[in-house]
Order: sequence, then C-alpha cells, then structure tokens
Amino acid sequence: MAKKPVLHLYSDLSAFNRLLLLIATFLHHPGVGSADSYSSGHSSGNSSGHTSGQDHNALDIVQMRIQEMAHQLGIELANYSVNTIRKDLVMLRRYGILGRQMYRWGYYLGTSAMNSDELQVMLQALRSQALQQGDAQSRQVLRALERRLKGLNLQASGILFYPVRTQLDRAIVHTDPEKMMQQGQYRHTLFQRLEAIETAIIQGHLIEIYRHRTLYGSMSVGYLHIYPIQLIYSEIAWYLLYEYADNQHLAVERIDRFSDYFKLIDTTGRGLTPQQNSLKAAHQLLTQGWGLYLGNVEEQRQECNQEHPLIDITVRFFEPVISFLLEGERRHPTQTIHKGTHQGQACVNYSISLPARSLNEFSRWVNRFMEYAVVITPTELVEKHQQSAQRLVERYQKMFE
Repeated sequence: MAKKPVLHLYSDLSAFNRLLLLIATFLHHPGVGSADSYSSGHSSGNSSGHTSGQDHNALDIVQMRIQEMAHQLGIELANYSVNTIRKDLVMLRRYGILGRQMYRWGYYLGTSAMNSDELQVMLQALRSQALQQGDAQSRQVLRALERRLKGLNLQASGILFYPVRTQLDRAIVHTDPEKMMQQGQYRHTLFQRLEAIETAIIQGHLIEIYRHRTLYGSMSVGYLHIYPIQLIYSEIAWYLLYEYADNQHLAVERIDRFSDYFKLIDTTGRGLTPQQNSLKAAHQLLTQGWGLYLGNVEEQRQECNQEHPLIDITVRFFEPVISFLLEGERRHPTQTIHKGTHQGQACVNYSISLPARSLNEFSRWVNRFMEYAVVITPTELVEKHQQSAQRLVERYQKMFE
C-alpha cells in the first residue's frame, strides 16, 4: 500500500510559487533590500511612500522585486503580506539557502559562482584595481560589495576584506571623475566616457574621439575614427587599445591624452568576432615587441606576414644588477641569459630578438641600469646608447661649471 504523502506549508501552488520567486529574486537582484537597491531602481517620489534610499523597509523592497519577477515570468502571484516573506526567509535559512548572518545590507544567495576563498581572491584584485589603478567603476562595485557582504565579513572575523594580496602599481594621473570633482581637480578626459567606451568595445561600434595631447609630438592632435578594442592598465596609467577605421592600424594610447568628446558613428556595430580578431592581433604584437608601441601600418603588416626580420640584441650587465637580471626568467619569450666574466668582472649577457619598432622602448629599459649595462649588439643600438651616455656626462659637466 502506497504511503500517504505528507503535506507541508508549500504544498499549495501559490505558496510554492512565492517561495521559488523569492529565491529567483535573490539570484537576479543580489543586494535587494538595501537602501541603494531601492533608490537605484525607483525615484524618491514614487507611490509607495518612501522618501529616500535611507528611509526604507527592506522587505517592502523584496516584495516589490518579487512582484516584478512574477510579472516578467508570467506567473500569477496571490496577495501576501511582508510577514509571510519573513516566514519564507526562515524556511530558506533552515535549508541553508540563506546563511545565518545578518542581511541588513541586502539579501543574496551564497557567493554566486564562487566559493568563499575564490570570493576573497576576487575582492583583493578588485580592491587593488579600484584603489591603486584608480578605476572608478571598480571602486563603485567594491563599495557596494563591501556594504552587501558586511554581515558575512563579520561572521568571518574580518578575514574576507583583509588585503592579503595587492598591487602597488599606481596611476600617475587623475582617473576617477567623482574624486576629481571632490578634490577640485576635474579633467575633461576620456575617463568621463568609459562606460560608453566599454559598450562600444563589446558591440564593435565605430566611434569618434578627440586627441588633445600627444607624446613627444609623435602624433597629431585632432579627431579620430576608431574601433575601441580594450582598456589596458600598464605600470603607471590606463591605456586604450584601438584600431583606426580607415586602415586597420592598431595602436595603444593613454586615456588621459583624449578629451571627453565622444561620438557614436555606427550604431549597428561590427560585432564581437572582428573585435576578438583585432584583440588577438594586437596582443601578438605586444608579445613580440617590448612595451606598448605597436609600430606604424607598414611595420604591422610586415610583422604579421613575417616579412619584417627581428633584430638580435645583446646587452651585458654587471654587478650589482646581475641577480636582478637572472631572476627575470620570463621577461620576453625570445630572451636568453648567459652568465660569464669580462675583463675579470662577473657579468651576464642578455640576448633578445625584437622588431625595430621596439628599440626605443627597450633602450629606455636598459637606461634604467645606468653604468651597469653596456649594449654589445647591434651597432646602431651601441652607438645610440653610447651617445646618450656622453650627453648625460655633458649635462652634468655644464651644470657644475
């Protein structure tokens, strides 16, 4: 004889629908119930009587989001009270769907696609990008997550937010429009339009931007028609990787050298596949070269077609920088390092093959080591390095004459 089924609180379809819609609401609206989760979606002059994002009832907001979710999914939901939601929350805690911590700063389920250790690693990377690299979007996300996860952090005795890992590469220019305004240091740069740039990257939109400053007079100021490809942080600043619309020339340039002018030329967009192809080609150039300069149109064409021979370079380094050079086992894919002696002094020969477009950036790296580095080959780089050293000596001599 079949066992008689045991009925429970959610045997009724209406109650079952409400419970699943509550779970779906937490999945699709993490942080729902916090003050900002209300004010971000609705103006303060709405019919529910809320006067501000700070004066709110968390479960009123949850109830509103449940109704929205039911409408989106085409599910008819019976009327119910906030007290009913409180009972549903108890059920979710009982089965471990919600944790035991406070959700004063908004409800969410677990840690989404991450476990707690992975979440901590993500938060550390996000904190570094927000604070050290000055990424305004990351700062806003970090601020929201720290508020939302405050209960979980308290339960973990503060470990969740401890910055075990960080990056000390710091942006040397203003990057955050909000902070610029607060500090009275507003700059009309492309940082003001990053959200539009990111959308253009994903959609493959053709855009027009304006270069208002240039490096060493190497490029002209003026309007550019480009496809933005990627935002890159490197050492001291944020850069824009882009492709010229007229000749498929790839370039990397500092974001602050563009004004805040932005115009969408093509609303259709070329799609993600051409963007990915250009991104792959650009990173191949970055890997083969040294630094961020990708060369002119002809150099890129020849390099991609393997028509441009690489230049073999050897630099000899002496103490006390030998150990530093030996540590860098992965500075470049073509490098070789050989220990030896020269005229009774310990040294290492650092050999590398680079395209001609990268010689200037490589030379600037070598110059960091001053008298501890001597270029051996090629001849043109030897002469350039020697002339630079002579000019430096002459400057010192004139300074103290």
